[in-house]
Amino acid sequence: MGKNQHVVPDKNGGWNVKGAGNSKATKHFDTKQPATDYARKISQNQGSELIIHNKDCKCQYKNVQF
Repeated sequence: MGKNQHVVPDKNGGWNVKGAGNSKATKHFDTKQPATDYARKISQNQGSELIIHNKDCKCQYKNVQF
């Protein structure tokens, strides 16, 4: 199983996809939807969880892959 994927707001605007425990973003997006789509593909390929945060960094959605 791979690292859980997080969609998080970037402090400079836009949204980042980050693997759990990573300090750097895997990829940056201007809007949330493409970031979510990208992170979903990674989590499905790795059999990991997808965690989507809202703008205040609280968990908005969590998808557990089985």
